Amino acid sequence: MARLRSQIFRRILIQKMVFFDRHKVGELTGLLTSDLGSLKNVVSDNISRDRGLRALSEITGTLCILFTLSTELAPVLGLLMVSVSVLVALFKRSTVPTFKSYGIVQARISDCASETFSAIRTVRTFGGEKRQISLFDNLARAYQNSGTKLGVLKSANESLTRVVVYVSLLALYILGGSKVNAGKLSVGTMASFIGYTFTLTFAVQGAVNTLGDLRGTLASIERINSILSAKDIDDSLAYGLAKELDSKELEDSNGGVYENGSVNKHFMSELKSSSSCSNLTWSGDIHLKDVHFSYPLRSDVEILNGLDLTIECGKVTALVGPSGAGKSTVVQLLARYYEPTQGCITVAGEDIRIFDKREWSRVISLVNQDPVLFSVSVGENIAYGLPDDVVSKDDIIKAAKAANAHEFIISLPQGYDTLVGERGSLLSGGQRQRIAIARALLKNAPILILDEATSALDTTSERLVQEALNHLMKGRTSLVIAHRLSTVQNAHRIAVCSEGKITELGTHAELVAKGGSYASLVGTQRLAFE
Repeated sequence: MARLRSQIFRRILIQKMVFFDRHKVGELTGLLTSDLGSLKNVVSDNISRDRGLRALSEITGTLCILFTLSTELAPVLGLLMVSVSVLVALFKRSTVPTFKSYGIVQARISDCASETFSAIRTVRTFGGEKRQISLFDNLARAYQNSGTKLGVLKSANESLTRVVVYVSLLALYILGGSKVNAGKLSVGTMASFIGYTFTLTFAVQGAVNTLGDLRGTLASIERINSILSAKDIDDSLAYGLAKELDSKELEDSNGGVYENGSVNKHFMSELKSSSSCSNLTWSGDIHLKDVHFSYPLRSDVEILNGLDLTIECGKVTALVGPSGAGKSTVVQLLARYYEPTQGCITVAGEDIRIFDKREWSRVISLVNQDPVLFSVSVGENIAYGLPDDVVSKDDIIKAAKAANAHEFIISLPQGYDTLVGERGSLLSGGQRQRIAIARALLKNAPILILDEATSALDTTSERLVQEALNHLMKGRTSLVIAHRLSTVQNAHRIAVCSEGKITELGTHAELVAKGGSYASLVGTQRLAFE
């Protein structure tokens, strides 16, 4: 079971980003907990108790003995078995939708709870407790009603089975008694027959219960298959991960496993080595050529419409523009969360799709407006910059000092061993941001993307973070996304994005002098740049 759970977890991790857009977190965690738990329970219960294999072996053995004792009473046994089989078949057919709805509501309850708890500050801010309670109560009632209906169906099936068994036993006693009175059957044989019939009865009841459990388990398996059977596996990511895991199993899109050399060989043969990827990104420009893009779940809405932009190697390029212009989409394409629907992205003239996504992830660092920290210590969060390597404490401290984070870290109760809480909730926004910058410094990637990295900070925190960012950007190919234009005025080039295209390009002074949309943005923000 542990191996199966690990395989499903791996399968989920190598899905394309659209997979995670389509499914909620609670739905996916439900696969690994309740659905697989159902499978585990049905296996363990039917091995350790008088069910499953034990019940089937008892039925087979007892039938052989009973037919040996008296073939004249065999029709009664045949009636018993046929009747029970018909009832089980009817039960299975009637409970399919009920088991499905039961599992779906269970997943929705998990999703509602996780979403509420993870957004507890938002709930408190807007006084949303009543709404969340009402939503959860409705789901709980639906879960209860579904469970009640399922329980009624199970009880009805078991009751009908018992009635059939007892009617069959009554018929057996009447028929057997008449055979004894007529001298065709001895009392001892009849007594033995009745004893073994009770054994058969209990075994049949155990088998019926097993089939009822299997119905629920099959519904769980169906939910797992319905989510994981979609052709959403990211071949590039799966191939890179399979290489690193050195032939360990990763399920492929056909239900097999990904192993070294077993993935899309034609596609993977075009991929280049990690050393080539690193060399190109340290020395070459990044060029977005005539890039068009629509999110898979909103394919009718084109976000980027022929965007063309060159991010020069070793320099800082700023991308500004109104909300909805496509700036964050550019970030997601550079991070390869998605691929362009038309056009391409190149580095040093090479399409970035020639590198598997694991290799590409090593050459790019991303610092967001609201960085995600894991529920571990400060030091472990910084070390996540190199998750596959053994990072020394000295390297962690060096990165923290460069990010202006060391002083506040050593003032924490346990220093670098202090737990940060879920998503870093025990730290301030500026502290989380500096830890994220330290993580990026430790990674030492040649490409750096800053997506509104200082927009949510106060003046003091912004100054400290900006100093750390300036240190981080030295010698790297950097793309800075910002609404606050004061943070990008010193960039080597500023690109203005509007309606999915680059409409203006130049330095701060050049764009202000041009008097276009950038100059309007500067005027709107009333910034005294000069």
